Amino acid sequence: MRLRRHTASSHEDHHGIDLAPMLDFVLNLLIFFIITAVFVKELGLMVNRPSGQAIASSAAATSILINILANGEVSVDGRAVDIRAVRPNVERVYAANPNVGVLISADRVAETGVVVQVVDQVHLAGVNNITFGTN
Repeated sequence: MRLRRHTASSHEDHHGIDLAPMLDFVLNLLIFFIITAVFVKELGLMVNRPSGQAIASSAAATSILINILANGEVSVDGRAVDIRAVRPNVERVYAANPNVGVLISADRVAETGVVVQVVDQVHLAGVNNITFGTN
């Protein structure tokens, strides 16, 4: 009895990895992620902030208005002042009317460091009622 050798012509070449099962698996993963991603909902709260002009007009009569411009200039009740002069100006107005608050209206591109320095000066003046707005 003679054994026959199988020739390459009778069978397919099996030189390589069969990628069909891996592709099926990846396709199933893709379908799974697409289906589950539909149910993910972002939770959030929409806030409509009033503009700086609206805040300033409603609170100007009962507040000390401090404006901070984009270039870092500070004004207290319409008068341009140095950052170090914010405290005495706020103390003067606060001494006359202790019920008054402070409205700090900063430009959107104003440096945060300037805003923090102004807030520190207002706190040193003894005022804790601070409201923030933007221009």
